[in-house]
Amino acid sequence: MLTPVDILKQMKERAVEVVDFKFVDLPGTWQHLSIPANLLTERLFEEGIGFDGSSIRGFQEVNESDMLLKPDANTAFIDPFMSPTTLSLICNIFDPITKRPYTRDPRYVAQKAESYLRRTPIADTAYFGPEAEFYIFDSVRYASTDNLQYAEVDSVEAHWNSRGRADKPNLGHFMQQRSGYFPVPPDDTYQNLRTEMMLHLKKLGIPVEGHHHEVGAPGQTEIRIHYGSLLETADRLLLYKYVTKNIARQHGKTVTFMPKPVLGDNGSGMHTHQSLWKRGQPLFYDASDEYAGISRLARYYIGGVLKHTPAILAIAAPTTNSYKRLVPGFEAPVNLVFSKGNRSAAIRIPLTTNPEAKRIEFRPPDPTANPYLLFSALLLAGLDGIAQKIDPEPEGFGPDDRNFYKDDENLGSVPRSLEESLSALEKDSDFLLVGDVFTSDLIKKYIEIKREQADLVRLCPAPVEFSLYFGG
Repeated sequence: MLTPVDILKQMKERAVEVVDFKFVDLPGTWQHLSIPANLLTERLFEEGIGFDGSSIRGFQEVNESDMLLKPDANTAFIDPFMSPTTLSLICNIFDPITKRPYTRDPRYVAQKAESYLRRTPIADTAYFGPEAEFYIFDSVRYASTDNLQYAEVDSVEAHWNSRGRADKPNLGHFMQQRSGYFPVPPDDTYQNLRTEMMLHLKKLGIPVEGHHHEVGAPGQTEIRIHYGSLLETADRLLLYKYVTKNIARQHGKTVTFMPKPVLGDNGSGMHTHQSLWKRGQPLFYDASDEYAGISRLARYYIGGVLKHTPAILAIAAPTTNSYKRLVPGFEAPVNLVFSKGNRSAAIRIPLTTNPEAKRIEFRPPDPTANPYLLFSALLLAGLDGIAQKIDPEPEGFGPDDRNFYKDDENLGSVPRSLEESLSALEKDSDFLLVGDVFTSDLIKKYIEIKREQADLVRLCPAPVEFSLYFGG
């Protein structure tokens, strides 16, 4: 645990000239402001620095806009993309009048979720391991105006460039749709770029398990980071996005975590692994279980997550584009069952006989989700399942290892649109309010923001509609 004194000492040793304060808005995007290094004092750590909360998505109205940022000393790192030397600190948000934490601060939600877990007799630690996929593109163009609606992405790896490009010789080695898993270079042109991203993440203290090209042919990628505690992993995930985007930009490329940027190819998900521990011991393993080696506690946790999945998806798949990924096919995890092998099940149990590695994998999320809210919602849903002893099998949630594409039986499915998920959250949010982790005010504001986005998308004519209907 670092103290403000530790940080000030390190700043002097490393000749830091600028301090950057980062915080997360309600949808889940980092915001920041910077000050000269000499203005960071022990007193500022305690009293915070002011900012206009009315200009941040999901925060205050203009008549109550003043807010405070208080830096967390344990999040300090030297920003590798800034010059001169810049120290970065992730902040919590406070009310300047009451001096209390701000209830719509997603990071505070995650802190309350961890605190609530420790107050239960169930467990003291929840580990999360997100697999955030993304696309690397060489170019992106888009516009949405009164008379213009279009989007164009390009990748040197994509099959549509097989006829060659005017600015470069044609050397072949293009990938066909859904063939990106795992050809070696020269087909995989992003090996060195991914390695550079991985090494930067390691230098910043994020443990990395490896990287590879993903199924999506035009540059889909995954860099696997090691699991960690809820708050720790949410912080790491935003830093993961920050690093990958900035490394790509340094090389004249761009990164998107958009769930479905390419028609006909795989979408980008964020399969989220979870487990509960108590006093250093894993709670999800039971060698006597003949199906997948999971404990009764883990089954109840699964039951809670699957029961609340329609509502959770408003947070886990929070964009209209998310539901262009969550369709049958392409290993889409749309079925409300759990399975030890089927990747189209909403929850998969990775096969392992190691008690410490026994976990569940919730597959519907994508990387546009706010990780602080997502991990907290999943934990609360699982704890609700444990409290109510929701056995997934009698509820019709599996286990189920069938090939769903060849079976005509109607299975429970995730919502098919953002509007459906938001409606589910409106009807089923009590489990989020337990322990005062979420507040009704936060949930209401979140739904308001997401409905505004859905309404805008619904109003805009799409290019494909001209193909279908212009001549009608």
